[in-house]
Amino acid sequence: QLQLVESGGGLVQPGGSLTVSCAASGFTLYDYAVGWFRQAPGKEREAISCISAFTGEATNYADSVKGRFTISRDNAKNTVYLRMTTMKPEDTGVYYCGITISRLHMCRLMKNWYDYWGQGIQVTVSS
Repeated sequence: QLQLVESGGGLVQPGGSLTVSCAASGFTLYDYAVGWFRQAPGKEREAISCISAFTGEATNYADSVKGRFTISRDNAKNTVYLRMTTMKPEDTGVYYCGITISRLHMCRLMKNWYDYWGQGIQVTVSS
């Protein structure tokens, strides 16, 4: 059974850090580009970051998180991570990872580019 599971969410204070994970089971994540998205209440799902397939040599970040968030992948663990630092209340939302199989060393911050999604995990930044 193919599964994509996010974990590591929770409550963090403004200025704090948190790492969320996107783990694949039932298939190899190596061939897939992976994107992280978030959705705040009443808002559209927005792209946060993405990493290319294979060795993840290409990454992209939304301007709102550039310099604060870092995406990485560990193919041995079949997992992609999003390290979030200097967090702000506006980072609050449900975080989703999406995947698309890709032979290109690039990725896109476009929701429609991704074919399969995890169930999402809540991240709340509040004092």
